[in-house]
Amino acid sequence: MAPMRILKALCTAQAASVIDFVVTVLLSSVMGVYYVVATSVGAVTGGAVNCILNYHWVFPGSGARKLHIAIKYFLVWGVSILLNTLGTYLLTEWLRDSKLAVDLLGTHADQVYIFSKIVVAIIVALAWNYQMQRSFVYKNLKIR
Repeated sequence: MAPMRILKALCTAQAASVIDFVVTVLLSSVMGVYYVVATSVGAVTGGAVNCILNYHWVFPGSGARKLHIAIKYFLVWGVSILLNTLGTYLLTEWLRDSKLAVDLLGTHADQVYIFSKIVVAIIVALAWNYQMQRSFVYKNLKIR
Protein backbone atom coordinates (compact mmCIF):
# COMPACT_ATOMS: atom_id res chain seq x y z
CA MET A 1 0.00 0.00 0.00
CA ALA A 2 1.35 3.36 -0.99
CA PRO A 3 2.28 5.64 1.93
CA MET A 4 0.21 8.47 0.41
CA ARG A 5 -2.91 6.29 0.38
CA ILE A 6 -2.38 5.43 4.05
CA LEU A 7 -2.10 9.14 4.88
CA LYS A 8 -5.25 9.88 2.89
CA ALA A 9 -7.09 7.07 4.70
CA LEU A 10 -5.97 8.49 8.04
CA CYS A 11 -7.24 11.94 7.02
CA THR A 12 -10.65 10.64 5.96
CA ALA A 13 -10.90 8.53 9.11
CA GLN A 14 -10.08 11.60 11.18
CA ALA A 15 -12.71 13.71 9.40
CA ALA A 16 -15.31 10.98 9.85
CA SER A 17 -14.33 10.59 13.51
CA VAL A 18 -14.75 14.32 14.13
CA ILE A 19 -18.26 14.17 12.65
CA ASP A 20 -19.02 11.01 14.62
CA PHE A 21 -17.85 12.51 17.92
CA VAL A 22 -19.55 15.87 17.40
CA VAL A 23 -22.88 14.17 16.65
CA THR A 24 -22.46 11.79 19.62
CA VAL A 25 -21.58 14.52 22.12
CA LEU A 26 -24.29 16.88 20.88
CA LEU A 27 -26.92 14.19 21.13
CA SER A 28 -25.83 12.79 24.48
CA SER A 29 -24.40 15.72 26.42
CA VAL A 30 -26.46 18.56 24.96
CA MET A 31 -29.75 16.94 24.01
CA GLY A 32 -29.83 14.22 26.69
CA VAL A 33 -30.07 11.24 24.32
CA TYR A 34 -28.93 7.95 25.90
CA TYR A 35 -25.20 7.58 25.12
CA VAL A 36 -25.62 4.18 23.40
CA VAL A 37 -28.17 5.63 20.94
CA ALA A 38 -26.00 8.73 20.45
CA THR A 39 -22.98 6.51 19.77
CA SER A 40 -24.90 4.59 17.11
CA VAL A 41 -26.18 7.73 15.37
CA GLY A 42 -22.69 9.25 15.47
CA ALA A 43 -21.19 6.09 13.98
CA VAL A 44 -23.75 6.07 11.16
CA THR A 45 -23.10 9.72 10.36
CA GLY A 46 -19.32 9.33 10.49
CA GLY A 47 -19.50 6.17 8.41
CA ALA A 48 -21.41 7.92 5.65
CA VAL A 49 -18.81 10.69 5.55
CA ASN A 50 -15.99 8.13 5.50
CA CYS A 51 -17.56 6.13 2.67
CA ILE A 52 -17.98 9.19 0.47
CA LEU A 53 -14.49 10.53 1.14
CA ASN A 54 -12.83 7.14 0.63
CA TYR A 55 -14.69 6.51 -2.61
CA HIS A 56 -13.71 9.83 -4.11
CA TRP A 57 -10.28 10.48 -2.62
CA VAL A 58 -8.53 7.46 -1.02
CA PHE A 59 -9.60 4.62 -3.29
CA PRO A 60 -10.83 6.33 -6.47
CA GLY A 61 -11.67 3.64 -8.97
CA SER A 62 -12.03 4.00 -12.68
CA GLY A 63 -15.36 2.57 -13.73
CA ALA A 64 -16.24 1.22 -10.29
CA ARG A 65 -19.94 0.69 -9.74
CA LYS A 66 -21.09 2.84 -6.86
CA LEU A 67 -23.81 0.39 -5.86
CA HIS A 68 -21.31 -2.48 -5.66
CA ILE A 69 -18.98 -0.43 -3.48
CA ALA A 70 -21.89 0.82 -1.35
CA ILE A 71 -23.15 -2.71 -0.64
CA LYS A 72 -19.70 -3.94 0.41
CA TYR A 73 -19.10 -0.80 2.45
CA PHE A 74 -22.51 -1.18 4.13
CA LEU A 75 -21.57 -4.71 5.25
CA VAL A 76 -18.27 -3.55 6.73
CA TRP A 77 -19.88 -0.42 8.16
CA GLY A 78 -22.66 -2.41 9.83
CA VAL A 79 -20.12 -4.52 11.71
CA SER A 80 -18.16 -1.36 12.56
CA ILE A 81 -21.25 0.31 14.03
CA LEU A 82 -21.97 -2.81 16.07
CA LEU A 83 -18.37 -3.04 17.31
CA ASN A 84 -18.23 0.67 18.17
CA THR A 85 -21.59 0.73 19.93
CA LEU A 86 -21.14 -2.52 21.83
CA GLY A 87 -17.51 -1.76 22.68
CA THR A 88 -18.37 1.72 23.95
CA TYR A 89 -21.22 0.35 26.04
CA LEU A 90 -19.17 -2.50 27.55
CA LEU A 91 -16.13 -0.34 28.34
CA THR A 92 -18.27 2.48 29.76
CA GLU A 93 -20.24 0.15 32.01
CA TRP A 94 -17.08 -1.67 33.11
CA LEU A 95 -15.37 1.63 33.98
CA ARG A 96 -18.45 2.81 35.88
CA ASP A 97 -18.80 -0.46 37.79
CA SER A 98 -15.12 -0.62 38.69
CA LYS A 99 -15.05 3.03 39.83
CA LEU A 100 -12.21 3.70 37.36
CA ALA A 101 -14.28 6.45 35.79
CA VAL A 102 -13.82 8.64 38.85
CA ASP A 103 -10.09 7.83 38.96
CA LEU A 104 -9.66 8.62 35.25
CA LEU A 105 -11.96 11.60 34.87
CA GLY A 106 -12.55 12.99 38.35
CA THR A 107 -15.55 15.29 38.42
CA HIS A 108 -16.30 14.53 34.78
CA ALA A 109 -16.93 10.83 35.45
CA ASP A 110 -20.43 11.11 33.97
CA GLN A 111 -18.71 11.74 30.61
CA VAL A 112 -16.80 8.43 30.73
CA TYR A 113 -18.60 7.30 27.56
CA ILE A 114 -16.48 9.81 25.59
CA PHE A 115 -13.26 8.22 26.88
CA SER A 116 -14.66 4.76 26.09
CA LYS A 117 -15.71 5.87 22.61
CA ILE A 118 -12.22 7.18 21.84
CA VAL A 119 -10.52 3.95 22.95
CA VAL A 120 -12.97 1.73 21.09
CA ALA A 121 -12.96 3.90 17.95
CA ILE A 122 -9.18 3.66 17.64
CA ILE A 123 -9.21 -0.12 18.06
CA VAL A 124 -12.07 -0.64 15.59
CA ALA A 125 -10.56 1.77 13.05
CA LEU A 126 -7.22 -0.02 13.00
CA ALA A 127 -8.31 -3.61 13.48
CA TRP A 128 -11.49 -3.61 11.36
CA ASN A 129 -12.38 -0.55 9.27
CA TYR A 130 -9.15 0.14 7.42
CA GLN A 131 -8.29 -3.53 6.95
CA MET A 132 -11.70 -4.40 5.54
CA GLN A 133 -11.89 -1.35 3.28
CA ARG A 134 -8.45 -2.09 1.85
CA SER A 135 -8.87 -5.84 1.46
CA PHE A 136 -12.61 -6.17 0.75
CA VAL A 137 -14.51 -3.02 -0.17
CA TYR A 138 -11.98 -1.43 -2.53
CA LYS A 139 -9.85 -4.52 -3.29
CA ASN A 140 -10.68 -5.01 -6.97
CA LEU A 141 -10.72 -1.39 -8.05
CA LYS A 142 -8.29 -0.03 -10.58
CA ILE A 143 -6.89 2.65 -8.32
CA ARG A 144 -5.98 5.85 -10.13
